[in-house]
Amino acid sequence: MPAEWEPQAAVWLSWPHNRTTWSGHFAPIPAKFAEIAAVISRIEPVRINAAGPLQAPARRLIKRAGGDLANIAFFPHATDDCWCRDHGPIFVKNPRTGEVALTDWKFNAWGRKYPRYARDNRVPSRVGRALGLRRFSAGPILEGGSIDVNGAGLLLTTESCLLNPNRNPRMTRAAIEQTLRRYLGVDQVFWLGAGIAGDDTDGHVDDLSRFFRADGIVTAMERDPRDANYGPLQDNRRRLADLRTPNGRRFTIAELPMPHPCFWRGKRLPATYANFLIINGAVLMPAFGQPRRDAEAAAVLAGCFPGRQIIPIDCRDLVVGLGTLHCISQQQPA
Repeated sequence: MPAEWEPQAAVWLSWPHNRTTWSGHFAPIPAKFAEIAAVISRIEPVRINAAGPLQAPARRLIKRAGGDLANIAFFPHATDDCWCRDHGPIFVKNPRTGEVALTDWKFNAWGRKYPRYARDNRVPSRVGRALGLRRFSAGPILEGGSIDVNGAGLLLTTESCLLNPNRNPRMTRAAIEQTLRRYLGVDQVFWLGAGIAGDDTDGHVDDLSRFFRADGIVTAMERDPRDANYGPLQDNRRRLADLRTPNGRRFTIAELPMPHPCFWRGKRLPATYANFLIINGAVLMPAFGQPRRDAEAAAVLAGCFPGRQIIPIDCRDLVVGLGTLHCISQQQPA
């Protein structure tokens, strides 16, 4: 599995339509997706899973947002929801031949938290057929947001998610590691602890800690000891300090601030700057209408990704659905 910063052929999205996901706040969501698709389309191709009736309205919104429609392709793949990172294929690449293929894992809506996911489960096989790519069908349940790789054999994940009995209750830690090695071509799995407050995925790592280069990890940190995220993020920071690269060196760790807590109807939302999306030449960063924190986070990411434009995207509406930029997308390697 290539690192996200490696050259990409396209970014995949799944067009939003499930109103229950947004807790009465669906109205601004299609336009927000159109804004994101438009930004990406001006840099690289965008491929969108969308049932037939969704396509024309989506195309109009993307055009209105200034998207490059020549760089937008729709695929008539019906979905239950929009979280392409988790229900979409996880792409892999043969380093010797350059062949791109996809891995197809089972999806159960984050431990059967939501009733409908059969159409989401079919997305990887449909993408494989549409692109004519080889597909490797893996048995276990795995979501793309629960892992992060450096493209050089290392993978980050969390115990709270992958070891949760609502995913693969008959698999041991060792068995899970072996499956990740087999299907994603990784050599070593690094385990962090728990996720952030408000996260319905049981602690996806893409809300916490991400590789920004082969020997560098950027990790979310909460400064307020009274905040619910302080303890778990401190624990993850300690675990990162104990990790070593294959040559025995410590990783370079960049600390990313957490935004001030965000709420919707009294419920804590999983707002985090770590849910950024790397694309060709740029990084899309979730922003939360907090000028100082947003700017500080952008500065940290600019230091992690020199030469890439940092593009803040206001995600205050998006995070009501309990995810932001990385959650809704999946990169396809070149």
